[in-house]
Amino acid sequence: MDLRIQLLGAVGLRAGEEHSPAGTPKEGLTLAALAWDAGRAVSMDTLVHRVWDEHPPAKPREALYAHISRIRKALSALAGPHAPAVISRTHTYRLEVDPDTVDLRRYLTLLDEGRWLADSGSDREALEALQEAVRLWGGEPLAGLPGAWAAHLRSLVEERNLATGLLRADIALRLEHYAEAVVGLQHLAERNPTDEALIGRLALALHGSGRTDAAARLLQRTRLHLLRESGTDPGDEFVHIHRGILARTPVNVLLPRTAASPGSTLAPTPDTLPPDVPWVGRQAEVDQLIGALTNTAGTSTVPFIAVAVTGMPGSGKTALAIHAAHQMRDHFPDGRLFVDLRGHAPFQPPLTSAEALGELLRRLGTPSATLPQDLPGLVALWRTAARNRRFIALLDDAAGAEQITPLLPGDSAAAIIVTSRQQLTSLPRAHHVALGALTRADSVALLQLMLGEERAPSTAEAAALARLCGDLPLALAITTRRLLARPSWSISDLVERFNLASGRLPELRDSHYAMVQAFDISYRTLTPTQQKVFRRIGLHIGIEFGPEAAAALTDLPLGETERVLEDFLSTNLISEPAPHRYRLHDLLREYASTLAQGDAQTDNQHALQRLLDHYLHSADQADRRAYPHRLRIPLTDPPTAPARHATDPHQWFATEGPNLLAALEYIRAHGSPHQLALLAHTLAGFLGSEGYLRTAAPILRAAVTHWQNTSDQQAHGRALIDLSGICANVGSYQEAIHSAQKALELARRAHDEDLEAEALHQLSISYWHSAQHTEAFRQQQRALRIRLQKTDRLQQGRSFNLLGMLSLRLERHKDALKYFLEGLARFRDVDDRRGQFIALNNLAELYKEAGSLENAISAYRQSINIAQTLGSTGQHAMLQMNLADTLRAHGRPQEALALYNRSLPVLRSTGDRRSEAIARNGLGRALHATGRSEQALPHHTAALAIARTIHAALEECQALRALGEAEHATGRLTQARAHLTASLALSKQLNAPSEEAAILAALADTRQGHSLSDGT
Repeated sequence: MDLRIQLLGAVGLRAGEEHSPAGTPKEGLTLAALAWDAGRAVSMDTLVHRVWDEHPPAKPREALYAHISRIRKALSALAGPHAPAVISRTHTYRLEVDPDTVDLRRYLTLLDEGRWLADSGSDREALEALQEAVRLWGGEPLAGLPGAWAAHLRSLVEERNLATGLLRADIALRLEHYAEAVVGLQHLAERNPTDEALIGRLALALHGSGRTDAAARLLQRTRLHLLRESGTDPGDEFVHIHRGILARTPVNVLLPRTAASPGSTLAPTPDTLPPDVPWVGRQAEVDQLIGALTNTAGTSTVPFIAVAVTGMPGSGKTALAIHAAHQMRDHFPDGRLFVDLRGHAPFQPPLTSAEALGELLRRLGTPSATLPQDLPGLVALWRTAARNRRFIALLDDAAGAEQITPLLPGDSAAAIIVTSRQQLTSLPRAHHVALGALTRADSVALLQLMLGEERAPSTAEAAALARLCGDLPLALAITTRRLLARPSWSISDLVERFNLASGRLPELRDSHYAMVQAFDISYRTLTPTQQKVFRRIGLHIGIEFGPEAAAALTDLPLGETERVLEDFLSTNLISEPAPHRYRLHDLLREYASTLAQGDAQTDNQHALQRLLDHYLHSADQADRRAYPHRLRIPLTDPPTAPARHATDPHQWFATEGPNLLAALEYIRAHGSPHQLALLAHTLAGFLGSEGYLRTAAPILRAAVTHWQNTSDQQAHGRALIDLSGICANVGSYQEAIHSAQKALELARRAHDEDLEAEALHQLSISYWHSAQHTEAFRQQQRALRIRLQKTDRLQQGRSFNLLGMLSLRLERHKDALKYFLEGLARFRDVDDRRGQFIALNNLAELYKEAGSLENAISAYRQSINIAQTLGSTGQHAMLQMNLADTLRAHGRPQEALALYNRSLPVLRSTGDRRSEAIARNGLGRALHATGRSEQALPHHTAALAIARTIHAALEECQALRALGEAEHATGRLTQARAHLTASLALSKQLNAPSEEAAILAALADTRQGHSLSDGT
């Protein structure tokens, strides 16, 4: 019968349905004091302090012994012969029981697991752990027991509960489990009625559960309570949530903060601003605009204040400017002016500066008859009228800086807001606010707000529609008006129309306006050359592109293409997310490609072929620098203007990787087998090193088939080498061996010694991976003999390096050292940094196995320094992790901890889940080695969850073993044996004898620990 020690609620013991409450309060405190440190020795002084604070009895040891004697009897009466013992040693007592038997200890462990699982991205598993903790909750710890220690424990748990309640709420809200969030937060909110973060999350959960009115009442009640208790208003986040719920926005959207309006009435001043609208999102931009205009308002040191709000067509520039101007009414009491400059009006020319000045002066009360007829006279009168006045002038839809400059008021406290599709960088003394598309959350909130409560879509429906609208405010507004005009339509009806249409733009219309009109206006302002470039970049197969790709599409010189792209940037037709990298918004890309369909089909085909040739030849140049060891199929007809490679080739591949993959897919769907085979070969090094193995394998098989059907044996042999390397990486060793053997046959028939050596090299790698080390060594020796007859020291270095790895596996350490040093010397001779850091890493592995810690650490550090120069953060982090493993294994866990903590965030940011699991496991082992096994448990649990998610069997096996060892150290013997047994079974499936031996040793330790425990 399982015994449970209850510290949550009233202290007591439980076995099945039988319950034994603690006797006196001091006896309950004694039981709690022992159970809190279950499995660990507790000093007599600590126990006395926990039970009696600073006022012990005259003979505390005798009194303590009496309490413990009664606890032993209670344990024996309830659990019989299997009752846990209370062991007495010199000045200590220890309750020999699994810590998870103590409900409070198990409860806190579950909270830790939930937090670390959430941190590793496993939200659902985290929520399950936290829900289990909630089910275990039996009330406040040590309920009814007096004393400072009991109060401290209750305070500690209360703080943990509050933090975990917020975490659980955040997870539940992310998963849209609103009802669960409500249940978890209500009791915490009752105990913490003034905690704004807690109340805010509870209100969001209520709102998400459909109880919006209850959420609003809760927030209002809390606001009044805060006013009564402290005399202060709630903070920004609380107000943010309150306003959002009142406006029926989604739970994950917070409405912007708006200034409180004073009770005074408006002054009779000119106000031609269009009305404000209910506002959602863009809080950072609103704050930036308001801050720029109000921080220096009325100061004598600033002649005037101007802000330029710029962005692509439909990005909501005017709406943002109007909204911000309304929020600043009281900062600028002398008026609010609005003038449409018609910079991009469909059927009217832009206002001239003189016309705009006339409009502004009339709005300030100047009679038309007194206005000067010349521009200088209007400028002078405008500056005179604006002097000593604090007003806002919103100049909407500017054609350019030349139109705006005469309208700046000079020495005035006025504020000028300009909106334009142009960037206006030459506007003097102006602050700049750039708008792109909305965030998806803001788009969802805006749709729900505009559609109103009766037709408000779910978050999922709104997100689907927002994606189709490209998250552009104008597209969202048009779509909303269309839906409101068709009461019988649902969101799903409109989404289905989008999906059935040939494009999105035809569906972005209502009875008065179409999204394409906004784009037409901008397109018509372009020169013929600019229009051609715009149409051509709409044909690009990827999302982002560089100037070289645009030049290939347009068949224009690179310099001219770059100038046109700069023009597009200034008119916000494209964005530049990184230097010399350009992007079209989704809807603009569709618009451009639609325009391109009006060009001759052959012109478009030739443009796309030039683009594919550009990527093929550029990748070939980069590949020769990044992977100089590869045997190559020569390309013919290089482009007349090869790409510039100012950056490191690895960085070029990282930047262009998505476009290269898109080119592969495009050629597979639309190109010839010959084109696909050439590009597949050119990208084989990139695909293998960057982990695109599943993409590479079928394409390389198709390439082998293509070359087999031609008479080009040289290309056929090299394609087989490419396929063999990829198959070895994915674990398809028989196919890898077969491909290398076929390449070897071709090489010998053609007397191609380079191909023969490389085929032997690939055979050796496959034999090594499949644990056939002797055969692998023999094949690599044959490859080396061929390579030593030539002068290619890079290829010789590769052979020496692999012979070193094989010697290490065969436990020939002296030979391994000799081979590694020979390989390293050759890599240094040819300045191959990639080969150098690999050889140094391998040397470090050799030194580690030989027990030469300092040499291993030195080699690892040299390898890390070289990897840093290659710019690969992932490889650098993995080398740091290897060094951390070495330090930990050789008794330096504190140094290892620092390295794990540096490498883990990098590995997480790269999305390398397998390496993250390895790092978390190593971090847990280092914590375990420093005596912090309790802290190690959540890391091992998170590593196990990740390994199972990605089906990484070896990492799962290692995480199970590490988790079992940490559980053993913390007294959780049952769980330790279960996890170690599962690890053992998995190690046998993997045929991993060294792992199996370590697991068996750990299992033996648990059995020994169990027998000692029984003996006491």
